[in-house]
Amino acid sequence: MLFDVFIQTFAGKNAFQTFLSICLLILCLYPVIGALFWFFGSLSYQFLKKGKKEVNFVELPIDKQPMITIMIPAHNEEIMIEETIDYLATELNYSNYELLVINDGSTDNTLTILQDLQNKYKKLRVINVLKNQGKAHGFNIGTHFAKGEYILSNDADTIPERDALMKYMNYFINEVDVNTAAVTANMDVQNRTSLLGKSQTVEFSSIVGVIKRSQTAVNDSMYSYSGANTMYKKQFLIDVGGFRQDRSTEDISIAWDHLMFGVTPRFAPNILFHMNVPETLSQLYKQRKRWAQGGTEVWLTNFSKFILHPLKYKYVYSMFLDTTSSIIWSFFFFITSFIFLAMMTFFVLTGDVERLWHGVAMAFIFVTFELISGIFQLLAALILDSEGEKLRYLIFAPLYMLLFWMVNPLTIVTTFIPALKAYLGKDNHSGAWVSPTRKSLKKG
Repeated sequence: MLFDVFIQTFAGKNAFQTFLSICLLILCLYPVIGALFWFFGSLSYQFLKKGKKEVNFVELPIDKQPMITIMIPAHNEEIMIEETIDYLATELNYSNYELLVINDGSTDNTLTILQDLQNKYKKLRVINVLKNQGKAHGFNIGTHFAKGEYILSNDADTIPERDALMKYMNYFINEVDVNTAAVTANMDVQNRTSLLGKSQTVEFSSIVGVIKRSQTAVNDSMYSYSGANTMYKKQFLIDVGGFRQDRSTEDISIAWDHLMFGVTPRFAPNILFHMNVPETLSQLYKQRKRWAQGGTEVWLTNFSKFILHPLKYKYVYSMFLDTTSSIIWSFFFFITSFIFLAMMTFFVLTGDVERLWHGVAMAFIFVTFELISGIFQLLAALILDSEGEKLRYLIFAPLYMLLFWMVNPLTIVTTFIPALKAYLGKDNHSGAWVSPTRKSLKKG
């Protein structure tokens, strides 16, 4: 039956019409194809490349431990900063490290709390930036003051596991790791009390547990680091000119810069860190708008390089094609959805029950295929991530697929013009951040 539909679709068409029809068919099936690609990609990583990509954990003696700077950007973090510093200063299984906090124009009690903590911990240093100029700006300043050969970015609401530093260094210390630019860890949701928090547990498992494994399995590429907790080799930060201050997301842009420079990002699923996630729809939407704009900005920044020099960047060309397809599909999704709703409304008003039923049935079939492929992706994610511990959150998968799959294309479409303005330099994007909404990890 499917073969007959395919023949009828392309019969009697010229080459251009056939090409256009194939493109439209691919766009229609993009979510299904994408979900299945991530599913099989994660299986490829797990069963074919896992041994090559992951390292065995080795405890480094104190005299063999490279110096690490844990860099913490902070803007109005009075709720979280003390418990985060207390943990990082006392609980980590590593000796040769320092804490460097960049207080980026805080207007609350963050600086006072940090000054008190400096009297408590000798390994804590604070750089006070008078004017809020954003995370990337703070990182670039901190990079030049960092004593460590390696820099761990750690958000003020992020708690890494006790062995995190030791595990991170195992990805840098061997001869085969000379080209490793950064290692990004496996994020876990700390605040799972709300329905939205539980749903994001499923989502982050899907992103980290499947997509990053698949990207690594294909060609050692990675679209984005986990901004909340990633270990960078300082020299490779300097080599690419540091973090871009004119971009919405420093973690996405630095990952692309490293790939275009020719060094290797790595994913470490065996290193866990815990972070807070948005607990309201408005906070979630603001976060995803920033992510979407940042992704589009780096795509625009590197577009001409891929088009003009496809052979030079052949090893990461799949990343460019996937991002391009994602952006095009987001527009296609909303345009076709509008057309579909308009046609269904017309059929209702004209009483054309047969065509109305046909449209509803076709939409149902498409959504069913999309849900089935999505379930495969999420099942693989939840099974592979944390050895299946998060399978109990599978019940929240439908909310993830219905809500988050709608939010992602919406944010890409609504932020495309701002991203284009930022790329063209017509948007005075200072990188300054708005005070985050935090919730104490100890108090709930």
